[in-house]
Amino acid sequence: PEDPSGLPTEEELNRLQVTTLQYYLHETNPANGLIRDKTDPSAPCSIAAVGLALATIPVIVERGVISREFAPEIALRRLRFFRNSAQGREPDATGYRGFYYHFLDMRTGRRVWECELSTIDSAILFAGMLTCAAYFDADTEEEEEVRRLADELYRRADWQWALNGGVAVSHGWRPET
Repeated sequence: PEDPSGLPTEEELNRLQVTTLQYYLHETNPANGLIRDKTDPSAPCSIAAVGLALATIPVIVERGVISREFAPEIALRRLRFFRNSAQGREPDATGYRGFYYHFLDMRTGRRVWECELSTIDSAILFAGMLTCAAYFDADTEEEEEVRRLADELYRRADWQWALNGGVAVSHGWRPET
């Protein structure tokens, strides 16, 4: 029977959890934590998908899917990748001025398809990072590093530059134009 509140049932949440986990397990590069935009094997990484995956880490810990002891390493793999990624005007960099290109090569993490430097998708990525930073509040080396890196990466974004002389954040930027 349908729940009159409209909230998902435990069974529906479990099914969504399994489907989400299968997607992330199947579509994640374990070396750098990048996640495909979709299940097509030729698809690049979407930085929004990485942000959403980061935001699910606290959920899967709280639901008992993975232990809190090992969860920070999943976040750290992704945070370290973005901290160490190429930032610059080069058209194949990972990002510029603290923001990131919408689509990245799954292996190298470099820009693909002459896509835009996306403030929206970067914001989704930052939201996932900051979700992990808020969740991992223990006094351990790994959890402290999650907090530090998430803060560092968020603060690295040049939000004033993204205003492009206006009063609202612009959608994106391309080095070619």
